[in-house]
Amino acid sequence: MTGRILVVDDVLANVRLLEARLQAEYFDVRTALNGEDALEIARRERVDLVLLDVMMPGISGFEVCRLLKQQPETAHVPVVMVTALDSAADKVTGLQCGADDFLTKPVSRTRLLTRVRSLVRLKSVTDELNLRAAAMQSVGVDPREIFTAPQMKGARILVVDDRETSIRHLHKALGRKVEAEFVKTAPEALEAVETGNWDLFIISLSLTGADGLRLCSQIKAIDHLRHIPILIVTDENENAKLRRALEFGVNDYIVRPLVEAELRARVTTQLRRKRYTERLRAMVTNAVELAITDPLTSLHNRRYLDSHLSSLLDRSAEAGKPVSVLLFDIDFFKSVNDRYGHDAGDDVLREFSARLKKGVRGIDLAARFGGEEFVVVMPDTDLDLAAPIAERLRRDVEAAPFVTRSGLELPITVSIGLACLEGKGEDADRIIKRADAALYEAKAAGRNRVVKAAA
Repeated sequence: MTGRILVVDDVLANVRLLEARLQAEYFDVRTALNGEDALEIARRERVDLVLLDVMMPGISGFEVCRLLKQQPETAHVPVVMVTALDSAADKVTGLQCGADDFLTKPVSRTRLLTRVRSLVRLKSVTDELNLRAAAMQSVGVDPREIFTAPQMKGARILVVDDRETSIRHLHKALGRKVEAEFVKTAPEALEAVETGNWDLFIISLSLTGADGLRLCSQIKAIDHLRHIPILIVTDENENAKLRRALEFGVNDYIVRPLVEAELRARVTTQLRRKRYTERLRAMVTNAVELAITDPLTSLHNRRYLDSHLSSLLDRSAEAGKPVSVLLFDIDFFKSVNDRYGHDAGDDVLREFSARLKKGVRGIDLAARFGGEEFVVVMPDTDLDLAAPIAERLRRDVEAAPFVTRSGLELPITVSIGLACLEGKGEDADRIIKRADAALYEAKAAGRNRVVKAAA
């Protein structure tokens, strides 16, 4: 795992020490001796992590962190405070400014490198999601608001710990803003993770009679739980376990004795990050839906139809199964637009699509082909079975007038052409052309009828 790390400290010796340690692990290192230079480098270059001193002349590390988190181009860059300050209040201040961790000098090599690797890995995932959700701004979502909004209230947290002192601190730190469930054993935890909709797991590495690290790995191995963050509770002497935990995907850790304010800040950070990635994933899913959906009718669009029909025909030809294609054209649709306006025409298209969706089977694909033309693809269906279905759909359109939003009642009919897969070698264009020829016959014969394509 490599990445570009920005090291910020006003003491050159400290900068050189961190630079040497990181370069030995093949990280690309940038350096700055003050906050102003750090902000400029972070804005100018794509960095994956900032190691930031707190006590600097001019702009303090707290202020640098706050400014980094406010700017869209750097808001998602992880920040680790590296400083001689060691009070709980200083840690909480750093985390509240948006820092992802707060390490006290002198920093052990193990903790530094495990933290860096973990956060760089997280940054790479975030970068990928951001790239795939490039249309984020166009749908009115500000990524800074997603990332910085507090997310404690209403979150569901599972705590696995059997030390009474830790449990008391955790109870007090989490308070009533979250829904926290406490269990003391690994079997109880594995049962609970499968039965709840969790936002965060807090797991002790020092469970009596069980391996907390193995429990973390078992949870990470469950597909639908992999994206739920894990915060581990560890003792000072558990560096080896801590390193292993961070290597296989544990998100964060806190060292006993627990500081309640620090714990709240770390929990908030993990919940905030989870909500952020969930929103990004949802936007990616929505972008895919938009790419294959016709915005007016909510049916699949021509792009999706072409891809789906081609693959379906190939599979059906190989298996020797029939596929029928129904091509619809709304009769005299142009006159609706000309006489009543395009708003009325849009209402007709929407209502026609609703009746079409209601009348087809779950395995069928209904799509807008273009303009007032629509297609229904029917797998495992020959012409003898498709024809009565097409006739029923035709009658459903004719049965009742289409009512526009302005109150107009318009009698609408539809012409339908049918074609069926003739065997191996027939592609999507060919079967559509045969359905189109049958549709032309239906229109030439007076419209409002179903015609099968010639064999």
